[in-house]
Amino acid sequence: MNISDVAKASGLPAKTIRYYEDIGLIQPKRSSNGYRACDDSDLHRLAFIGRARGLGFSIEDCRELMAFYADRDRASADVKQLAEDHLARIDVRLAELRQMRDTLAHLVHACHGDDRPDCPILSDLSDGLARA
Repeated sequence: MNISDVAKASGLPAKTIRYYEDIGLIQPKRSSNGYRACDDSDLHRLAFIGRARGLGFSIEDCRELMAFYADRDRASADVKQLAEDHLARIDVRLAELRQMRDTLAHLVHACHGDDRPDCPILSDLSDGLARA
């Protein structure tokens, strides 16, 4: 399969596939004319990486997950630990986003949104500049 066929089948842009090749996540064979000759195993790896990335795993996490997948002697506890670490990072990010949302909701509620020039949103943003 050429890269456009693989892109369609995997749901990943060709540019992403090229990037994954550049960083060594996949290593498709090359045909005599130098074009990538992706096979079903490359497509499977790309789908695996795409799903992992869709769950927010980093590129390095994907490398580790692919190594775990390839190693039939690995312990599932190692995979679980990687996933638990990622889940903890997601929980931290969610808490940060909730705090950000609460702050912004408070500012939006405090703004009259009328013809007056005073605006608590702009005041709060400029207060941050004074502290920096």
